[in-house]
Amino acid sequence: MLFRKPKYATIPLPKKKIQAPEGLWIKCEGCDELIYKKDWQANQMVCPECNFHFRLGVKERLQLIMDEGFEEFNQGIKPIDFLGFVDSKPYVQRLDDAQQKTGFLDAIVTVKGSIHGCRVVAGALCFDFMGGSMGSVMGEKIALAVNMCLEGKVPLVMFCASGGARMQEGTMSLMQMAKTSASIARLSEAGIPYISVLTHPTTGGVTASFATLGDIIIAEPKALICFAGPRVIEQTIGQKLPEGFQRSEFLLEHGLLDMIVVRKEMKATLARVLKMLE
Repeated sequence: MLFRKPKYATIPLPKKKIQAPEGLWIKCEGCDELIYKKDWQANQMVCPECNFHFRLGVKERLQLIMDEGFEEFNQGIKPIDFLGFVDSKPYVQRLDDAQQKTGFLDAIVTVKGSIHGCRVVAGALCFDFMGGSMGSVMGEKIALAVNMCLEGKVPLVMFCASGGARMQEGTMSLMQMAKTSASIARLSEAGIPYISVLTHPTTGGVTASFATLGDIIIAEPKALICFAGPRVIEQTIGQKLPEGFQRSEFLLEHGLLDMIVVRKEMKATLARVLKMLE
């Protein structure tokens, strides 16, 4: 007599779904870990697991770094669509969308104030405004900020986060590389310090101009800093790039940066450097 194993039909039990409020957790770009959002915000938007520094909003960054009472200047300068540029949508529509999203007229905010009592003129790029792209307004506001530094004999501090030149402005956007570089050269000639802080990501024409012309160049940990991105380079040369290529730690090791500073220590470090340069 043959004994056969009886066939059983398994009936899966319904899994209970845990209902969690939306936006309670975020995924880290650096290590893919889930982070409780309140802990992340309390840690100044830095991953507690791998120390990856997320992009910080312009308002939050300036409030974190500047002493109370800092003032924005030249906030009324706004870009115009002098080419009548249209890609998947008109440039004027892209500008309007970005202005509605961020509350800024362009991708840079310039302020005057102090850092632990050291008088400075500072600028911060807004990556949420069309990828922090550099157009004619950014070039003009940096030039005007330099003028203010020269008149008041105060240092310039720039916080960079950008995808590069703004293609919707064509050659005019590329000319801002020369304009900003020439402006920074005037600071150098006058012996006025310029500190550049590179945050994630700083790329393209911004990297190739004012972002890497600082007397002191500081970066946040694990920030992507490059001209062309790693995928573009790999496709061009047909080779795999080294691990961590174009990240701030790699660039510090190879001499592009002077130091890497965590966000919690940035204000104190800037104040210490400014006092040394007085």
